[in-house]
Amino acid sequence: MKFYTIKEIAEICKVSQKTVRRQISADFLKAKKIGNQWRIKEEDFKNWVDKDFNEMEKKEINNWINNNINSKSNISNDEKKQNDIDEVNWVDISDEWERNELDNGFNYIDLFSGAGGLSLGFKQAGFKGLAGVEIMDKAADTYRTYFDHPVIEGDIREEESKQKLYDLVKNKEIDVICGGFPCKGFSLSGYRIITDSRNNLYKEMLEVVSRLKPKFIMMENVVGLRSMLDGKVEEKIINDFEKIGYKINVTVLNSADYYVPQVRRRVIFIGNRLNKTNYHPNPLIEKENHRTIKDAIEDLIDHPKDKEFNHVPTRHSKDMKERLAAVEEGNSLYGNYSDAWKKSPWLEPSCTVKENHGGVNIHPKLPRVITAREMARLQSFPDDFIFKGAKKWQLKQLGNAVPPLLAKAIAIAIEKSLKS
Repeated sequence: MKFYTIKEIAEICKVSQKTVRRQISADFLKAKKIGNQWRIKEEDFKNWVDKDFNEMEKKEINNWINNNINSKSNISNDEKKQNDIDEVNWVDISDEWERNELDNGFNYIDLFSGAGGLSLGFKQAGFKGLAGVEIMDKAADTYRTYFDHPVIEGDIREEESKQKLYDLVKNKEIDVICGGFPCKGFSLSGYRIITDSRNNLYKEMLEVVSRLKPKFIMMENVVGLRSMLDGKVEEKIINDFEKIGYKINVTVLNSADYYVPQVRRRVIFIGNRLNKTNYHPNPLIEKENHRTIKDAIEDLIDHPKDKEFNHVPTRHSKDMKERLAAVEEGNSLYGNYSDAWKKSPWLEPSCTVKENHGGVNIHPKLPRVITAREMARLQSFPDDFIFKGAKKWQLKQLGNAVPPLLAKAIAIAIEKSLKS
């Protein structure tokens, strides 16, 4: 059986490799991942190339809009509730910031929990965890070694996983359900396929919330979500939760404002069904006082290789070391990959850390990319938080994580809402 690579298909069809990847991401072109490379069967390639995929994509986008924005919303302009999209109720959390893991009497469930960035922040704010749900086995392994509540390892889209959660929290009053539903389809750094099935994963959270009826909900996502379909995707999410009784407020928070040594801007939805005020946390520090890369990882420059500590430097060739050393602060090794292989200034917060197939941030002072432990420091994870799996899986968990200190700030704000 013959297989094609993305590069071969792009050359045959005289299109960019990005176009081919978009077609795979949107499920128009069937492909299978073998190792780290996509491979396309000859039969699937022939079926695809016979179609006018530009017209097909337009058709799918229109179908998605009709199914998800128009017909299912079924709300006229006169009937639409006033969305509070940028009407933010800021609250001072500085008086509670130094408190650490003191039981505040409230609980939470973490959907799409990953390695546990959100959960750690809620734990630090004094919330008791009831359950996590995570599909990636390595992330679930990390989660269960740090938290004393169970994590359901499975796909939240499957009824079996939902039922395990329902059985686990049966007859419990739930204060908060939180979750950073997967955002690959929304990301400004990705291909932003409107019809990407991952863009509907918030509906799984909607279903769980509708069933368990927590007092509050908190959702996190990338900034790119806000601009999709001129804001209609965000409006759809807000309307869907309002229809089941949750008043929503949403805004963008920057992790660096909450002592995270990284500029990581995220859309934060907060909602409740108790007719209380949804609070977002006031920034704790001004820009000139943001924590820097130097503050976070300088002491690791001479730290020996330590596998148990997640501190294993990548072994680069002599040529690559020279190339990495030559990259100026603020620039990327590859001009067309500005979000990967980037060297952030030593005396500033890091740019957003990501996992790009090993192309993580370049160390500002050493001719190598940063280690998983250095990445964890830039995400504000404590040193006793150990990530499981091979190095590539550690980096993936870290790149997907919500910075715990940002989560802590949000959790304290929600606690103030609960107590108001």
